[in-house]
Amino acid sequence: MRISTNNRVGLLAALLALALSACSDSSDGPKGPVEIPLPPPPPVFEPIAQASVSEPPEAGSPALLATTFDLGLLGYRQEEYFLTGEARAFRNLSPLTENGEWDVEAGATADYRTRIIIYRPQDPADFSGTVLVEWLNVTAGFDTAPSYATGHVEILRQGHVWVGVSAQQVGIEGSANAVAPLHLKAANPERYESLQHPGDSFSYDIFSQALQALREPGNRNLLPDLEPQQILALGESQSAGRLVTYINAIHPVYRPFDGYLVHSRGDGSPPLSQPPQIEIPTPERVLIRDDLDVPVLNFQTETDLFLLGAVSDRQADSERFRLWEVAGTAHGDYYSFIIGRADTGEDPRFLLVEEATGIPGFLQCDRPVNAGPMAWVFGAAVRALDTWVRDGTLPPAAERLQVDDSQSAFERDSLGIARGGIRTPWVDAPAATLSGEGQSGDRLCFLFGTTELFDADHMASLYVDQAGYVAAVEQALEAAIAKGFLLPEDAARIRAVAPLQWQSQVP
Repeated sequence: MRISTNNRVGLLAALLALALSACSDSSDGPKGPVEIPLPPPPPVFEPIAQASVSEPPEAGSPALLATTFDLGLLGYRQEEYFLTGEARAFRNLSPLTENGEWDVEAGATADYRTRIIIYRPQDPADFSGTVLVEWLNVTAGFDTAPSYATGHVEILRQGHVWVGVSAQQVGIEGSANAVAPLHLKAANPERYESLQHPGDSFSYDIFSQALQALREPGNRNLLPDLEPQQILALGESQSAGRLVTYINAIHPVYRPFDGYLVHSRGDGSPPLSQPPQIEIPTPERVLIRDDLDVPVLNFQTETDLFLLGAVSDRQADSERFRLWEVAGTAHGDYYSFIIGRADTGEDPRFLLVEEATGIPGFLQCDRPVNAGPMAWVFGAAVRALDTWVRDGTLPPAAERLQVDDSQSAFERDSLGIARGGIRTPWVDAPAATLSGEGQSGDRLCFLFGTTELFDADHMASLYVDQAGYVAAVEQALEAAIAKGFLLPEDAARIRAVAPLQWQSQVP
């Protein structure tokens, strides 16, 4: 007679209960059978729809403001594909509460065609096994990749695959208040005229289907000769907000990604659904749910806390959540948006603290924008999340930036530098007052913070001479590396830039 698996489990439980009953102390009187609870069944996730993959027309080249150097110099190549499918919008099954523990189901469907862009190692042997999927940012009215721009040195030297997804309508169709007409259909109408986006209510499922095309190839393998071991999602600013809604609402439905890097979120999070579909807003305060089965690292700058309101959404660290707040940083900065796109990871001059007032041709601010340490701590965050997912090693816990009792301003030292938070040589051996606040000018300038270089007399009063400054940088650098907030691979450039920094300020 064949006994089914369920019957075998039940029979084993009954025999074990009988044995325990027989071994009991008879002086206590007869015992009933001991019930041994079975483990709960594993969660059941919905399947993600499979998009069809095709190549774009042979008209021009992919449109994306990313790094400007030849990827081939670092052993990489660029590829672009179109994804075509039917995406779903979502509706809530219960109130969307601020703790983020949301329950949703699929609703309306709509056809779409979007694009993804892939940077991958040319030699499969160089592949790390990690794929980073970025929700492209559309605040400027077209696709940008700010998380890649900030962290590309770490991404490329590790051999990660980076994928940018045009998940939102503005990236394809543009917007009335765009900084420049660089949305896809304007940048290259012949290449992108067939793209179709039904609206951002469907963006969450489009993002999921991009992941599915990478993880489970359908009609075409997007990563031939590569075997992804883990796939992580990341996004900055408005894309970070989209990821917060995605984590709370969509992740429990699909369990799509192995981890998330939420880069510079503001308060709350974008709606679950929006016009022309029925609007489903989220609360003003939104935490990342604490019952997740994958890690989330939330990376925050000074700008994010007060100017974007995220101070109200702070939450405690846990086994699945880490919050890093970095002193001396801004939401957008000199490296990520002005000079860093040409950085191949070798020249120390990319780490100089300098005064520049904007992005030539795009943005002019009234004061020099922040030239702080965001890129180098963000590289450590990419490494920390990758390691956390790979082998379970928790990232270091970080001190919070210090704020006043009213929760409305930072506590700053006599140099105007924020106290607390993640510390680096930029703030513990400073050559300037670096802030994520206080900027004015063109409409996005408030996100770019400020830099105010110390004059020669001030540098001499702090460090006496170049040797004193270099020694102070070295001490702060060793402390930050020991704590896990800067990477040893970046130490040589940070050391090399210290004498250049001094010489640029002290004749």
